[in-house]
Amino acid sequence: MITLEKTRKHFIENKVLYTSHAKHEMETDEFGSIKEEEVFQAVVNGEIIEAYKTDKPYPSVLINGKTIKNRPLHIVCSYSPENDIVIIITVYHPNPALWISFRRRK
Repeated sequence: MITLEKTRKHFIENKVLYTSHAKHEMETDEFGSIKEEEVFQAVVNGEIIEAYKTDKPYPSVLINGKTIKNRPLHIVCSYSPENDIVIIITVYHPNPALWISFRRRK
């Protein structure tokens, strides 16, 4: 299972791969496009709020974090031990209508 510490370390070392789905979601987010720098900020300041241990091909986690401009972001990521890289599966600005304090689903 991926840890927040490992995720942060890999972001700092630039060992991160964004899936095409993540890139698309970042470009078309309903609250405005999301930059990779903002994802980095949210991961550094974030916390794991959900773990998906049965995800394939690797278990994944949902990170809740904020950018330096206080924008909330959710990042779903996993870790590939074969490639020693963090894989960003999706990124989005959580909809307040669906989340309580962006940490718990309504």
